[in-house]
This record gives sequence, structure tokens and C-alpha cells, in this order.
Amino acid sequence: MTRLLPLALVQSPAETLTDFAAGLERKVKAHAVADLFVYPELHLNTADSPGPAERQAYMEASAEPLDGLRGRILAELAGDLGIWLVPGSVLERGTDGRIYNTAVVYSPQGKAVAAYRKIFPWKPYETVSSGTDFVVFDMAGYGRVGLSICYDAWFPEHSRHLAWMGAELVLNVVQTPTNDRVQEIVISQANAIVNQNFVASVNAAGPHGVGRSLLVDPEGRVRISATGPEDATLVDVIDLDQVVNVRQHGTAGVTRPWDQFAENDDTIPLPLYAGQLDPHLWRQTNSPSTLTNLSTAPA
Repeated sequence: MTRLLPLALVQSPAETLTDFAAGLERKVKAHAVADLFVYPELHLNTADSPGPAERQAYMEASAEPLDGLRGRILAELAGDLGIWLVPGSVLERGTDGRIYNTAVVYSPQGKAVAAYRKIFPWKPYETVSSGTDFVVFDMAGYGRVGLSICYDAWFPEHSRHLAWMGAELVLNVVQTPTNDRVQEIVISQANAIVNQNFVASVNAAGPHGVGRSLLVDPEGRVRISATGPEDATLVDVIDLDQVVNVRQHGTAGVTRPWDQFAENDDTIPLPLYAGQLDPHLWRQTNSPSTLTNLSTAPA
């Protein structure tokens, strides 16, 4: 079996919504093979001023409910162009009045299908409220995708939980302008290896980020990457059944971490989380048959 997903990772500087809409239409025409377009973190909500007071004022002024005008325009764009669209993350004004850094997803039918609030903001610089829920969504005919925002990738619990929820591809949207992008590249490969799934890390281009976006396969190999902070669109066609194959036959034909435990093995205490690792739960979501069946899941 093959489940081929053509995708475009857009390493771009931040844009206004108007410029984004015009640019997206051009990119869809130029890369017609791609069904999924992914943009960087806060692509439509980046303040030009570096001062903390100015950033906070910008956040207060530009945060919107997800079903506001911005969301309706993005949904309409995805529907008109017939694509899966992840326009990066946006500043969301929650019903609780708080501001969140939220990744959003729109379907080719012009519907909002997923929203994920960043669980691990980069403190103390990032002053948004923290989300609490891990989020995956199903792409009909393809498989299951998990959402991650920038600093989330530094916490192995995050990518592991998405994998446990069945994510075959993790989209990590990023806006990193700092020297630790070198380490983030290694982390992207490590998260792909330990969870045996695809990882796409989509950073902003200069001047808002240092670029070096990349797509990693379930064995940790870099499939495509940007060499620096240039404005670039990385296009590839991945086979999500590679996740099933690697988990079934092992990384390098050897390692199968999702088959580590039998259901009757003892639980392992996890004092850091005041919890435990339950062998029965470890295996439940990640059998190859479960992942294969996701190809028929509704959007």
C-alpha cells in the first residue's frame, strides 16, 4: 500500500493577510502537485517592533477569535484553492479573554478542521497563555497529522504524545531567529527517530527567522531542507505508509520502540508526572493496523 501526500513547506517572512492571500494563490499555481501547504509560526501576526510593551500592545490589537473575519477569509481561501492549508499559527482571542498562539488547519472544503494552542510558549519572552490539549487531525485519504508550535519540539513528551495519538506526520511551525536553530534541526531528527513518524519543521525566512526548514522521514533522514534564511518553498511527496512499515519492521530493520512492552508487563512509575507508564496503553494507539485504517478517516 501507498498513501502519497504531496506537500509544500513555505519558508517565508511574515506577511499581511492581503499579501498572504495573493501569494498563496501564486504558490498553488506554481506547485499544483501539492495538496497541503504549511506556513511558519505567527506568519500573519508578527509585530515589527521588538520592544515588550509594543509587542503586547500589538497582540492585544490583533488577536481575534478563530471564527472571526481572519478565520473566515482563511477558510474561504482553502476552499477556493482546493487545498489543505496550515497558515502557520495566529494570535487567538479565546472566549476566556486570553490570547493564545494557535495553529489552525483548513480543509479543501473550506472548513476549519483543527486548532491547537501552543502548550510550551518560549518563556519569559512569549507572553501568550498556554494551551493544555494535544491535537491531531485526519486528512481523508491520507492519514493523521499532529500539530506542534516551535518550542513544543524541545519537550519530548509533546511529540511522543502526538505519536501515541496516531500522528504519522508532525507539523512543527516555527519562528526562530536565534542561534539555537542548529539544535532545533537535531531535535526534529531525534523526534522523528524516537517516534518513527515524519516531522516537518517550517521556520520563517529572514528577517523574522533564520530559515533552515526541513522535512524528516520516520528513520531520521532529511528528505528536503532549506540551506539558510532564504524565501523558499520546499515541495515533496511522502508516503505515509512508510510510518507503518518502519514501525512494523524496525528503524534500519532493527529497532521497534512501539513494540517494547507486552500488555502483561509491569507498569513503570513516572515520578516526574506523578503517574506511570502503562504497557497496555503504550501499544493501544500505535498498532500498524490502526494507522493503516486512518486512510479512510473523515476530514
